[in-house]
Amino acid sequence: MHPWILAEQTHAFIRSQKWEVAVLPFGATEPHNLHMPYGTDNYQVEEIGKRSCEKAFNAGAKVLLLPTMPFGVNTNHLEVPGGMALSVTPTTLLAVLTDLVESLKAQGVHKLVLLNGHGGNELKPLTRQLHHRTNVFLCVCDWFRIAANEYPKIFVNPGEHADEMETSMGLAFFPDLMKCELADKGAARPTRFDAINRGWVSITRPWHLVTTNTGLGDPSAASADKGRKLMDIVVDRLSAFLVELSAAKMDERFPY
Repeated sequence: MHPWILAEQTHAFIRSQKWEVAVLPFGATEPHNLHMPYGTDNYQVEEIGKRSCEKAFNAGAKVLLLPTMPFGVNTNHLEVPGGMALSVTPTTLLAVLTDLVESLKAQGVHKLVLLNGHGGNELKPLTRQLHHRTNVFLCVCDWFRIAANEYPKIFVNPGEHADEMETSMGLAFFPDLMKCELADKGAARPTRFDAINRGWVSITRPWHLVTTNTGLGDPSAASADKGRKLMDIVVDRLSAFLVELSAAKMDERFPY
């Protein structure tokens, strides 16, 4: 059993500790091109959470990893033919988060990290909604942004979804579920509007129109070694933050 993983622990152990930080992973259940499992976002974010909490716990942080939320906001995936994306709405995520924050608060945990593994889960607006309703400190970490500055050093041509980066993570950490021989090139179709294509006007993209087989980015240069390199950087950075957050005193000027 791992003492930093709530789902593996007993009541006898959990109640014997004073927990400072809870980490709540958010994933999704959706297609990832033709070669990656539907649980990709969940497998990735959970592995990152486990490794980061382990490193932080062993450095003295009182940090606890909560079970992963396996369903994300996939409303723009629902017209993918045969897609089987399982979607919740932002309103549903807010309701779940509100209830869990209240549960943690009642049990003395006042720092919560929302560890996000799915681009459709825009969690920052939810923390704004709760900002004046709770004294639990909420912060959002999109794990795929943690080491984004290192991507050019690791990857040939990182994309966005089931790309070289995600495929590398899959080859490194759940290789038995990968079918790389089935992958397509992950080409994106441009819209008819230059402003949208340039990125200064944004839309909720209809996934069945922008992609061929739900992938965005060519996965062909992926390797397990690249996935391991990325994981090491992500875990080092996230665990360091968890150690700092655990040790920080919550006073009237927190987090400043």
